Amino acid sequence: MLVVNGVGALFVLSFIRYGLPVSPGPGLIVRDPVSEIIFAVYLGFSAVMILGSAIVMLRFVIRWYVRGGPPTRQEQIMAVRGPLIQSFVYLVLWLIGGVLFVLLIGREMPELMTTTAFTTALAGVVTCGFAYLLGERVMRPVAARALSDGNVDPRIAPSVRLRMGVGLLAGTLVPAIGITLLSFTQLSTHAYAPRSFAWAVLMVAVAMIVSALVTTVLLANQVSTPLRELTQAVTDAQRGDDAQVEVYDGSEVGLLQVGFNQMMADSAERRVLRQLFGQHVGEDVARQALQFGTELGGETRFVAVLFVDMVGSTSVASTKRPADVVALLNQFFNIVIGVVKRHGGFVNKFVGDEALAIFGAPLYRADAPTAALNAARELRAELEAMPEISVGIGVSSGTVVAGNIGSEERFEYTVIGDPVNEAARLTELAKSRPGSVLASSYTVYFASDEEQELWELGELVALRGRTKLTQLAWPRTAQEPSRPPSTQLSAAPKEPSDHGDQQEPNESGIDAEMR
Repeated sequence: MLVVNGVGALFVLSFIRYGLPVSPGPGLIVRDPVSEIIFAVYLGFSAVMILGSAIVMLRFVIRWYVRGGPPTRQEQIMAVRGPLIQSFVYLVLWLIGGVLFVLLIGREMPELMTTTAFTTALAGVVTCGFAYLLGERVMRPVAARALSDGNVDPRIAPSVRLRMGVGLLAGTLVPAIGITLLSFTQLSTHAYAPRSFAWAVLMVAVAMIVSALVTTVLLANQVSTPLRELTQAVTDAQRGDDAQVEVYDGSEVGLLQVGFNQMMADSAERRVLRQLFGQHVGEDVARQALQFGTELGGETRFVAVLFVDMVGSTSVASTKRPADVVALLNQFFNIVIGVVKRHGGFVNKFVGDEALAIFGAPLYRADAPTAALNAARELRAELEAMPEISVGIGVSSGTVVAGNIGSEERFEYTVIGDPVNEAARLTELAKSRPGSVLASSYTVYFASDEEQELWELGELVALRGRTKLTQLAWPRTAQEPSRPPSTQLSAAPKEPSDHGDQQEPNESGIDAEMR
């Protein structure tokens, strides 16, 4: 600030001494030692006032900046509005100095008092405008800390419109007024010699070019820098990064910065919620809910159901520590989820040591039976790496009602229908069979030809709780002796947990035809 005001004062002195178009030659050559001493003393006084006023007005900001922590309202206002207040101090100093300078010039050449007054006033406006724009740039780190909490009030900072006005006034309008006054005086009075007039116009024109360049750079920096940072932040956000921008402006630009940060914070929170939502209900269900909304009720779907249950989980829980049981279950379910996901299925729920997977809902797929049978075979192979546990896997398919059940306050996505019951009973029966995998022949029938070749059809059985007979099928890699078709077997006595499958639906037309 000292340099800016000092350059402005030297320009005024140089223009009055050497640039005024007076006759017979350019400039005022007369020197008065008293005037020079007074001028020098006032420059020193102004320097002290500039530094002293800055310390007095910014003492709150300095104290807070050293102390750290969140700023108070007064500290925030001074950090953002400080450069504008300082520019008014400079304007007062220029006003006092201009009056003094005009009086000193009047002692030498009274006819130049008016010209000196205009020159000092115009130079003071330009200098104060420079000081304000430069002060904002210098105070940017302090303003950034003051606005770091995102609490931006546009009333405490000059607007972008005001800054553009100051830049236009200091960089172009005031020097243009100076040239206009010189030209108007020359046209109306012809008092200036051509050479003197040319030198005066040249000095003002050079000052105008420099001031326009400096103000343009400062104003462009105030606008382009935050826009460039926002553009980079948007690019980072599109790549999935958690982008944030530094808030260092209290005007509309600061509101834009704060708005972007809040938008990214909300987006990150929604992403976390969506991830948690997907982890609890499944990615497909979460994606469908976000895209189409949620409502109670369901729709009829043809699906394949895979049911898997651990054998002897009660004894495991009684002989192991709870933490070890949880770790074992997590390892088991991690394998189940991985296999089901690879085959395009959806793990609908976990109940204790059981898992229910659906193929064909909520996302439709025509090859649901094929995918379920393939997943059952792969799951059995994957679980062989855990010799400490044994499982039963049952696969069924058919028509179900898939949708949200519960209440408006709390509901879940599930499937209800006979295939769910049949898969649960097949799982119980599979626990006592070689290979531990059983499927209904109905499911194998609707699978692809390649998948059918990998399964062997067996006997008809009456599963507990069902009036229809079910023809068993198992992978050829786990063949077991055939039983007469008339043999009726019941599943193990374990009663399955509540999977939304307690209803025993009536026999459908398709099932009757299969029988």
